[in-house]
Amino acid sequence: MTALRILAEAAWPDPDAREPEPLPPLPGFAASSFNPLVAETAERCLRARHGAAPAPGRTALLLASAGGDRATARAIETAAADTGRRMPPLLFFQSNPNAVLGHIAARWGLTGPVVAISPAQAPPPGRVPQDALDLAELLLADGDADQVLVIAAEQAEQAEQAEPPDDGRDGRDDDEGDGNGGPGGIDRAVALLVTTA
Repeated sequence: MTALRILAEAAWPDPDAREPEPLPPLPGFAASSFNPLVAETAERCLRARHGAAPAPGRTALLLASAGGDRATARAIETAAADTGRRMPPLLFFQSNPNAVLGHIAARWGLTGPVVAISPAQAPPPGRVPQDALDLAELLLADGDADQVLVIAAEQAEQAEQAEPPDDGRDGRDDDEGDGNGGPGGIDRAVALLVTTA
């Protein structure tokens, strides 16, 4: 395997902040803080390297999350099983982890592969799982991309308590979450933009 060189990095929450700030809302995503968490962390990392969109070259996107979007899964379970309500189409869309990656790719003009993986266990806060780094090396070695944006994101356990959105007929999104994950937990993500050393 080839060694990786870090071009830029970012984290949520900001390690220098005394308290986590609210995550910016992400249009088109509702009922969960997971997608805004991934998008904001990716945005910070790409801005640190490129300033503004679009990003030059072929950049792959790789999302690693052991827990995934717990709040959306809970909202689907609640809507379908507990209440018998009609399933909001928005939940089907955002239940695919590639949905937020597609949003990032479109916003930044990224043209490399898009991959989502679930490592066996979450890494310590602020770290990217080794599985994700190994896969980033493979993408670069295979010539599929010139650089890889690797994002590791985990929702706080309390994020499971999110309520499902309504059916969307009122034309507004529900609250995306504030990124705090409720008492006793904080949503966390880290992003690394890497290339070959």
